[in-house]
Amino acid sequence: MATLEDINESWGWTGLVAVELLAENDFGNLIMRDEDGGYWWLCPQELRCQLVARHRTAFEALSYNQHFLACWYATELRSAAYRALGPLAAGRKYCMTVPTAQGGDWHPDNLATAPLSLLIRFTGEVAEAIDSAR
Repeated sequence: MATLEDINESWGWTGLVAVELLAENDFGNLIMRDEDGGYWWLCPQELRCQLVARHRTAFEALSYNQHFLACWYATELRSAAYRALGPLAAGRKYCMTVPTAQGGDWHPDNLATAPLSLLIRFTGEVAEAIDSAR
């Protein structure tokens, strides 16, 4: 399980100061609320953590956005990961061995599972290193 400490230490460089973890999916994507009432989406496979809504009303509107919901639930990808790797063990999430941000694709050979806290910390460090190199 990822903690707010894992999130803030690994992804705080983006400006996020998470105060509440609201949701997580089978790929380790997280939705958090920040100290200013904004809502952030952390997407490990894309090495991305971004503000998706500045306030609760805007966040609630996302629950009707079909593109957002399709990306969040990733039903076909989850099914492919399940077929390739089986059910998730407690505390683990499906992940990509090479993230899409680094040229990885959703091929079964590029899928694995990892503990959520490790996934969050590792991808945050990689994303920060890439951002710093720009």
